[in-house]
Amino acid sequence: MELMVLLSALVTRLLFALHSLIGVWRVTEVKKEPKYWLLALLNLLLCLEAGLTLKFKQGRGYKWFSPAIFLYLICTIPSLWLLEIHHGTQYCGNEPGAVQVNVTNQDFNQSRESSHGNEGIDHHIIQTAKVFVNQLSTICETVWTLALHQTFLLLLVIGRWLLPIGVEITRDQLSQLLLMFVGTAADILEFASDTLEIEDVRKNYVLINAILAVWTWSMLQFPLDLAVQHIGCKPTASARRIPSLLLCRYGAELWTIGVSLFIQDGPFFIVRSILMGHFRIFNQMLVFFTAKNILVVTLQLYRLAVITLDFRATILQKSRKGEVTCCPCEPYEASTHATADQDNKMKEFAAFPLREESQAPLKD
Repeated sequence: MELMVLLSALVTRLLFALHSLIGVWRVTEVKKEPKYWLLALLNLLLCLEAGLTLKFKQGRGYKWFSPAIFLYLICTIPSLWLLEIHHGTQYCGNEPGAVQVNVTNQDFNQSRESSHGNEGIDHHIIQTAKVFVNQLSTICETVWTLALHQTFLLLLVIGRWLLPIGVEITRDQLSQLLLMFVGTAADILEFASDTLEIEDVRKNYVLINAILAVWTWSMLQFPLDLAVQHIGCKPTASARRIPSLLLCRYGAELWTIGVSLFIQDGPFFIVRSILMGHFRIFNQMLVFFTAKNILVVTLQLYRLAVITLDFRATILQKSRKGEVTCCPCEPYEASTHATADQDNKMKEFAAFPLREESQAPLKD
């Protein structure tokens, strides 16, 4: 196993576990109940996944799905749920966004004086760390929650970049995926933070849970890589059907459209429409992002119509010409020294059985 692959796999999962533990620590600080440390046991799943990946995949990723990202979601999302629900009854006395960590020289001098004697410099470092942690605990709770949201999404992008890629995905595809994740993460952060900051939403416990449920649903797109990978054609009877051929040719684009309509922009538009239509909640940003969701959904439906019409036109054109129609997304795996029998099977698989009228006997 390559050393860089091993280090990338272990360091990335260590970052995931560390961030998850910070979230659990914040929950125990807010709830004042040590039992919430049990949430840290979810990281055992991440450790188990790391061991299995190193053993069976030599540290590299899987096709279409990233178990490490999925388990990171499982380890972190419960803590953010608890913080957001508790945040509904807690308000910050400082100005919004004001992060004040007052670790003064006096605090360090006191910790240094307490470390003189037999303990030595190690005790001084421990005392300094305790002072810093105590100061971190005084930061406004809303700032902590927002910071966890931001670092959560950043780590999803950075972690997907650092994780070793499998043989099924190229670096070009990975770069496309990371760029998509950056735009997706910004939209998700805005939905979770700005929508939950509305005062009328904070007063409604049902709305908070509904928004968090939609937010959790939107996060499930991060472990999947289908948006940049073609599904490919296989020589089966079902693969010669029109829906299968459409999926074969436009699999990545159809997945992107489906994510936008059913996982992200579609659900976000429904939630914001309910807030404005039923609960009569209006503000400038809510109206703007609702309009943005409408525009994105409309453009995605337009793109779907363009793809369908283009595919239909291609089929009809090749059917009239009697050409062999095959899926252009991925070449079927065959050796360069294929036998004539294998070539005939490929042509038989690739042909479209659409010109039944052309098979009728010619009349004199």
